[in-house]
Amino acid sequence: MTLNNKKVLIIIGGGIAAYKSLDLIRLLKKNNAEIKTILTKSGREFVTPLSLTTLTGTRTFENIFDKDTEAEIDHIALSRWADIVIVMPTTANFMSKLSIGKAEDLATTVLLASNKDILLVPAMNVRMWLHKATQSNLKTLQDFGYLFIGPEKGEMACGEFGEGKMSSPRQIFAYLKNYFNKKDIVKNKNFKALVTAGPTREYLDPVRYISNESSGKQGYEIAIALDKLGIKTTLISGPSNLISPKSIKVKKITSADEMFNEVKKTLPVDLAVCAAAVTDVKPTKRNKEKIKKSSLDLNSINVIKNRDILEFISKNNKNRPRIVAGFSAETQNVNKNSFIKLKDKYCDFIFANDVSKKGIGFNSEYNKVSVIDKKGKIKTIPKNKKSFIANKIAQILLDKLVDDRNIN
Repeated sequence: MTLNNKKVLIIIGGGIAAYKSLDLIRLLKKNNAEIKTILTKSGREFVTPLSLTTLTGTRTFENIFDKDTEAEIDHIALSRWADIVIVMPTTANFMSKLSIGKAEDLATTVLLASNKDILLVPAMNVRMWLHKATQSNLKTLQDFGYLFIGPEKGEMACGEFGEGKMSSPRQIFAYLKNYFNKKDIVKNKNFKALVTAGPTREYLDPVRYISNESSGKQGYEIAIALDKLGIKTTLISGPSNLISPKSIKVKKITSADEMFNEVKKTLPVDLAVCAAAVTDVKPTKRNKEKIKKSSLDLNSINVIKNRDILEFISKNNKNRPRIVAGFSAETQNVNKNSFIKLKDKYCDFIFANDVSKKGIGFNSEYNKVSVIDKKGKIKTIPKNKKSFIANKIAQILLDKLVDDRNIN
């Protein structure tokens, strides 16, 4: 696969590894990509504008206040032109600037104004990379949605050995080929997904109901992450105050029966993610008037099980999605119980939550997930913001979806 007409904007940071940007440009040009470059002030110490202009065939951008071009509003126009933006090398200082949203020069202003994916390619001394401040900035930037490749382990220019060496131009080129290949597959296949999110409510009377602590945050973030990957996504949401982008079709429901009916209407899709915390039971009778406390008899409240939406989707022989994933909220034997659920429900993935821990899961900005597949293989996504968890989950699902065995 070549990169015909793919538009790549390369921002060159200040570091000895900056010279490797020239090799990447050669590889990209050889594979028919279009390239523009931004040279930072510190990057100019290692690479010259003339060398970049000679290789790309276009002018190199440097100054945000360039009187000859700022009429085009470069920091907006450059981002909108690109299909992807690369920062190489990404120094510890540059990561720090991005983590607090600085916009002090053309490079940082372009990145802050960008509406495209941004790939950061770190390069620094091993101690700088492992420093708590850098690792904290890494988590922040990942949560913001920045992509990363590297750093690698190896001998560095300073003579030390360890993690901090910049990924090679060939590694970056391979990453870009894979990135654009997935983008093209998603675009050509017109993949569709449904995501369920939030709680459901089962009313006893007009004011009392059975429900749970779900906020819907994780499901909403997964829908947003899938949408960003180019997958046409429908979100079926129980009661929630969260707001999703206009590009996502949202169906609001209250009860489990309503969610079940909306799921049936939304099928067929290529991918289904059941992140909703559907109430397991519902009252056999709903009173039209509020039940007076004096006449409230708990022994007289009869309940029946709600339909299992995840099982219905997985066992749907006619409209089963290519990939079906569910969530499993557990307080003990988390992975074991979740794998049993995966087998019982016939789904492809289970994302296991330990809801016994404070600060993660229900009613929290944070989560920690074990990804379990049909073979019982477990991959842990460490505690992080739900938006970060969602991006990881969406990428796992997309990787499975574009596998040749699933798209033929």
